[in-house]
Amino acid sequence: MNMELVKNINYSKILKNLLLVLMGTIILAVSSKIKIPFYPIPMTMQTFVVLFIGVAFGWKLALTTVTLYLFEGIIGLPVFSGTPEQGVGLVYFTGPTMGYLLGFLVATFLSGIFNYNKNILINFTKLTFATSFIYILGIIWLGGLMGWEKSIIASGVKPFVLAELFKILLVTLLVTKIQKIRYII
Repeated sequence: MNMELVKNINYSKILKNLLLVLMGTIILAVSSKIKIPFYPIPMTMQTFVVLFIGVAFGWKLALTTVTLYLFEGIIGLPVFSGTPEQGVGLVYFTGPTMGYLLGFLVATFLSGIFNYNKNILINFTKLTFATSFIYILGIIWLGGLMGWEKSIIASGVKPFVLAELFKILLVTLLVTKIQKIRYII
């Protein structure tokens, strides 16, 4: 009888985690499609959701979520920003945004392992550090793809800085509330 209870608890946890991962991929896909007017270019809330998932789910479940999201895009589901208009699948994934998309994995991992407290400046710094890997991998890939003769930082980072700082600030202000989700999970 005891063994049956343990199996039921394990199945419940697996099912709950699977539902969280699927919900996370849906939220990531939706966040990639919504364009919010911002200067100098419209922003999506995708990197906000990447950080949110890391803080809320913890690194293991968050990495699973982002990995599944990337897999969904690679196999052709139109989950990425710009899909299906600019293509789908592996061809789109290996285009100019691949480095940024891979950076989601690092940002999710880091935002998921950090411990947060009530110090807004420290939390902001940690989340900025996590987000920086999206851009570091993004410009490395972009430079390799398009060549280093062009100003990769001017086109691949600079237009996004204000929007990223805004999204990082939002997560920072909500981090202690978001982290409570992790304890419920």
